[in-house]
Amino acid sequence: MLPLRLPLLFLLVSVALCQYDDYDYQPASRHGPSGPNCHQDCDCPYNFPTAMYCDSRKLKFVPVVPAGIKYLYLQNNLIEEIKAGVFDNVTDTLRWLILDNNQISNAKIEKGTIDKLSALEKLFFSNNNLTEPVIPPSKSLDELKIMHNQLSKFPSGLLSDKENLTSVNVQYNQLTSDAIVGAFKGLNKMLSLDVSHNKLKKLPAGVPGSLEILYADNNEIESVGAGYLGKLPLLQSLRLSHNKLVDSGIPAGVFNVTSLVELDLSFNQLKSIPEINENLEQLYLQANEIEKFELTSLCKYVSTTSFSHLKHLRLDGNMVTHSSMPPESSNCLRVASDIIFE
Repeated sequence: MLPLRLPLLFLLVSVALCQYDDYDYQPASRHGPSGPNCHQDCDCPYNFPTAMYCDSRKLKFVPVVPAGIKYLYLQNNLIEEIKAGVFDNVTDTLRWLILDNNQISNAKIEKGTIDKLSALEKLFFSNNNLTEPVIPPSKSLDELKIMHNQLSKFPSGLLSDKENLTSVNVQYNQLTSDAIVGAFKGLNKMLSLDVSHNKLKKLPAGVPGSLEILYADNNEIESVGAGYLGKLPLLQSLRLSHNKLVDSGIPAGVFNVTSLVELDLSFNQLKSIPEINENLEQLYLQANEIEKFELTSLCKYVSTTSFSHLKHLRLDGNMVTHSSMPPESSNCLRVASDIIFE
């Protein structure tokens, strides 16, 4: 089996970092005097003159952005509204807009602001008061983060022209399965989708076949559609922990796909180990109700070339122990370095 691909590893790290207020887009140094093309309440370092840092200034409004600015940092303020005209000088040049940790609501975003940004590549809008997504017209958008808001709807077609979008993160909102029907359809370059901590009862429909990472932890999902993963031939990481999955909601072989490297089904209500593919490397089943160690779920056939590639298997918090493993387990799980029962 091929090792974990670098694009997936990069995305896994990126998704992990997005949980924190840690922006890895800043230049190496932010010291020294501010350049002349800068708003008085912000800093524009001489060594990075196209960036304007207005973060952590207790600002209540977005300042007027001067021409030439491509990277705008406004996180950790008290901003409640975005007034018309503030982006007029950079409508076709602004690439990154960071608005995390403010108090912005949809009603306080005036027309002629974000809806005019035609070159935006990254929009970070987490920890605000949005009830629906705010999407720029830019076809260059490649990363969208609207975490920790109050999103209750994500209209179909809102992202339909975002041909370069690779990552969407909308965790910690109020989205239901019906609210996101068709929301991610047609995004043929999307690699990562995080819909964790919402109110989904099923996995999002219509996600593109290009997807490599899908996180849907902490929802209300009870089942996985029989052909769902068959439509995602490149999917390598699927996380479904803290849902309501039961055995009857897991069709035979639904997780037996060659692309998966990581599968997290922990903190559900499963009574048996689901069938997986021999290529899977990480399987998390802790805190379920598993009663029996079924080796056939992990290995259909065992030979010199056919065996499970599982490296990490967690079964703690279930009703099985190490003694539950049949004697032939060592042949099946010959590369496992970490099997946890307690």
